[in-house]
Amino acid sequence: MNKRAFIVLVSSMLISMLGMGIVSPFLPIYADTLGASKLEVGLVQAGFSITGIGTLLFIGRLSDRFGRKVFLSAGLGIIAISSVGLMYATRPIHLILWRFIQGLGASAHMPIAQAYLGDITPEGSEGKWMGYFNAVLFAGIGGGPLAGGLISDAFSIRATFQFMAVLNALALVATILFLKEMQRKTAQTASGSFLAPLRSRNLQGAISYNIANGVTIAGLMAFVPLFADLTIGLSASLIGVLLAARSPVSILQSYTGRMADKWNRRAMVLWGGLISMAALCLLPHSRGFWPLLGAYILVTLGQTVGVPAVNTYVVQEGRIYGMGTAVTLFMLAMHLGTGLGPVALGAIADRFGLESVFYSSTACMAVGLVLFALLVRPGEQTPAAAMHQNGEVSE
Repeated sequence: MNKRAFIVLVSSMLISMLGMGIVSPFLPIYADTLGASKLEVGLVQAGFSITGIGTLLFIGRLSDRFGRKVFLSAGLGIIAISSVGLMYATRPIHLILWRFIQGLGASAHMPIAQAYLGDITPEGSEGKWMGYFNAVLFAGIGGGPLAGGLISDAFSIRATFQFMAVLNALALVATILFLKEMQRKTAQTASGSFLAPLRSRNLQGAISYNIANGVTIAGLMAFVPLFADLTIGLSASLIGVLLAARSPVSILQSYTGRMADKWNRRAMVLWGGLISMAALCLLPHSRGFWPLLGAYILVTLGQTVGVPAVNTYVVQEGRIYGMGTAVTLFMLAMHLGTGLGPVALGAIADRFGLESVFYSSTACMAVGLVLFALLVRPGEQTPAAAMHQNGEVSE
């Protein structure tokens, strides 16, 4: 493992995700103040991911061919510019359009950062280093809302957009100056097409899980702040504290990632999903800060157990099919969930009430877990491992 490259990569990701976390939880509240319907609130949250559904179809293979650094840098630049655009939004449609542009930058940054990590991760330690990476990633996303709540209460919601722009600009400078282009793990000729990794049942299972997890994450980010504001009446600072609570829990991924290298990773994914489902059902029954905090932490705990384990399947398949291609397919699944989920959940909330969002997310997670369990068989050797054993992989 190139530890210097790892430190630079995760540091820039931490800065960027902290900036994203500062803004994202308060966009639904901001959209509501601009007169947005629940469906429009869903579109504000979904616009970020819908763009990625298109760009992720080719950006991973382009990074396999032309290098990771140019895409990491371009993505951070676009995120910074779109953050300035959000400052001047005066109607819900403005928020939606700028979130579409912001999603373009994110789709060029986040999956390529994971592909870069896959390039430098040694075999047999996938869970360990992905766990560290995810711990930093979610710490940034979780710590951002606390800073965003304080900034919003002290100044205004628009000030959070400015702070986000500055943080992503700093991450861009760090990437340009300190991150070097590394040797890339690309696909062998026989499996070079974009859809080739979909032959892997393990990757099919990981994708099924990630779509469901994406719906869950989007539902939490879009509707927990709205639920806390409209139903419980929490201040922006308390909402920030609530959402920031995922940070200390998410840091446990540095431990659960190491567990995934030694324990039954399939069981970890399933048990983590079940924990999240139970907590999602508790959320609409929370009528105070502390019950809501407990349920939210429990959802995050389930993700902390399952996410590093499912990531190891992706890295293993990436070694044979091309790291950029495998990771972007996996991230495409997340974008499908976070892009289409909030729109569907927003429509459900308009029809059946805000609480119905959390029950719908639970049902979606159940479907994802069932598909994962059916596709990823207990004790089955991964295709990547088998091809390594046969000496068919060229890196």
